[in-house]
Amino acid sequence: MKPARVEALVWVLIYGGLLMLSLGTFVVRQIGATGRAIAIVLFVAGALAVIAGAVLVFVRARMPDPPPYDT
Repeated sequence: MKPARVEALVWVLIYGGLLMLSLGTFVVRQIGATGRAIAIVLFVAGALAVIAGAVLVFVRARMPDPPPYDT
């Protein structure tokens, strides 16, 4: 996988996961007991996405930089 693609995936996973975590918070507050299952799924999926994004930050840090372009 190219470094640029990993960098893009990092941001998508981190920000998407945080969005899902906040959406889960709003679902619990608005729906109450009936929305707990939906909120749990949103919390778990969001947390996993943020963790995957953080792991990819370390993976990208270990990847060699691509050679510069000749101009």
